Amino acid sequence: MKIMFAITFGFMGVNMAFSLQTSQMSRIFQTLGADPNKLGLFFILPPLIGMIVQPILGKFSDGFWSPRFGRRMPILMVSAPFAAIVLALLPNAGSFGFGYGSMAALIFGATAILLMDLSNNACMQPFRMIIGDMVNEDQKDQAWSWQQAFSNIGGVLANLCPFVLTGFGIANVAKRGVVPTSVKLSFYLAAFVLLLTSIYTIVSVKEYDPITYAKYHDFDYKEKKQKKSFITLMKEAPKTFWEVAFIQFFAYFGIQYLWTYSTGTIAQNVWHTANATSAGFQSAGNWYGILTFVQSIVGILYGFLVLSRTSQYKRPFWYRIGLLAGGLGMIWTALTHNQYVLIFAFVLIGICFLTMHAEPFAIFTTSTDGQDDGAYMGLFNIFICLPQIVASLASFVLFPMVGHSMPAMTIIGGIAWLIGAALMGVIHVEHPAEN
Repeated sequence: MKIMFAITFGFMGVNMAFSLQTSQMSRIFQTLGADPNKLGLFFILPPLIGMIVQPILGKFSDGFWSPRFGRRMPILMVSAPFAAIVLALLPNAGSFGFGYGSMAALIFGATAILLMDLSNNACMQPFRMIIGDMVNEDQKDQAWSWQQAFSNIGGVLANLCPFVLTGFGIANVAKRGVVPTSVKLSFYLAAFVLLLTSIYTIVSVKEYDPITYAKYHDFDYKEKKQKKSFITLMKEAPKTFWEVAFIQFFAYFGIQYLWTYSTGTIAQNVWHTANATSAGFQSAGNWYGILTFVQSIVGILYGFLVLSRTSQYKRPFWYRIGLLAGGLGMIWTALTHNQYVLIFAFVLIGICFLTMHAEPFAIFTTSTDGQDDGAYMGLFNIFICLPQIVASLASFVLFPMVGHSMPAMTIIGGIAWLIGAALMGVIHVEHPAEN
């Protein structure tokens, strides 16, 4: 139990950083003067970085061992401090006198996002790989659910921060082109928590040495490991890798529009404004933080009470239930004009969010052999990032087609989740008799 806690708890800090980025990025760039028609451009950078960074780190650490620091923890030792610095820089993109809507402010913000995602992806990868390294099949559902539940706790802290700080009298509006102080302080707090939880993980987790690792994963340590290219690894990937990747396309296509258009949808439907400098828009941003708080709390409960107790052979079933709930929740978000009714929509989204961050990894890592788990974990991230990039590029066509309506884009995201749920039958989990 102590080891399970140590390898999952630290993800709280990583997701606090990611949650602030995803929930506040649209708000920040619109505050800086970004054209809503071009929001998708800024959301291309994070997944693009993830596609590059995670496979490289995974493959490198598969063949690395430090007697003092282990295989995966050295990555965290470097990436966590860097991520904390970038977290502090990002919300200050409008504070250097570049001017509202200026190219300099937007380039600074985009660069900060790029560096933030570089460091956050580097922080995230060790936490994902360590589960494949140290957790047996019977405990995987528990481990992935715990990790995502702690991740959601980080999301709770992140998304409550602007709302709570505003309640304590911290300014939630600022002069034109400047990010409010409530948002800045939230990013500073996230940087501190990320450092603190990363230090705890580095100190607490004792990774298996190469001999123990080989015995645990049932392969011969003395046999010289063949170095495989990414292309070879992709060719030799287990069938479930590709089956889950197919569903991931619809899952992450949908989530990209949740992140990109939710704040604007809520501002338009509830506060009846599209003006990013207005108090109404900033209030919508804070309320979205509260809704993602609800989403995270639901995910924590759902992870601990439901998914961590399920059978490994029921994973596709629960994945389907998650995407179905999320699709209905997103469409509900786009259609309601009552801020309190939105809470119920985000209960459904919370079920989906937890599920799509736990079940896919549990499903495909069942079929890997332990020797290239880090590389496969990184390669799998491509099929998380690629649909986000496709969704962002598609938004340049879809957004004008739907009359520049953010609620309509949110509906499209919900439909993508429903399609994923409908196609879940493509995933085949092997039973012992099939091996």
